Amino acid sequence: MNRRYTTEEFEKGVQLLRKTYPNVALTTDIIVGFPGETEEEFNATYEFLKRIKFYKMHVFKYSQRKGTRAAVMPNQIDGNIKEERSRKLIELSDKNEMEYNKGYIGKEVEVLFEEPHMENGKRFMKGHTTNYLVVKMETEEELENRLEKVRVVGLDGLELVGENYAK
Repeated sequence: MNRRYTTEEFEKGVQLLRKTYPNVALTTDIIVGFPGETEEEFNATYEFLKRIKFYKMHVFKYSQRKGTRAAVMPNQIDGNIKEERSRKLIELSDKNEMEYNKGYIGKEVEVLFEEPHMENGKRFMKGHTTNYLVVKMETEEELENRLEKVRVVGLDGLELVGENYAK
């Protein structure tokens, strides 16, 4: 994709960021199934992504676009293979996100609340931390567009569960 750096250079940059900002949450976009992508190349990518431990990976399956060079390239990848590769990377992303989020249990965070959400008859407010982690908190308060201090008390899937810090 015409990157002007190597994976080794990228990895060194990630190590520097993590040394400087211990709680940095790095994300990336990944395309799987680009024409000509071999099983070996995919596996090397998977192992690299496992080492980097992105907080979240947005995974896209390559799809042909009329008029592009890639649309007429040989060795187009079968849809089932793209689906399997995509599934593997999404599972890795979810695992990384869960591990990272567990490190926030017991911590105080600031959350910009954005919207109410009903779940099992209970009202929650959802929002994001400064490093874009999703937090939900059970409350009847109208917190939309408010920045609040929250203590993270658990996880619900990939979301942090918070309680008002004043409690």
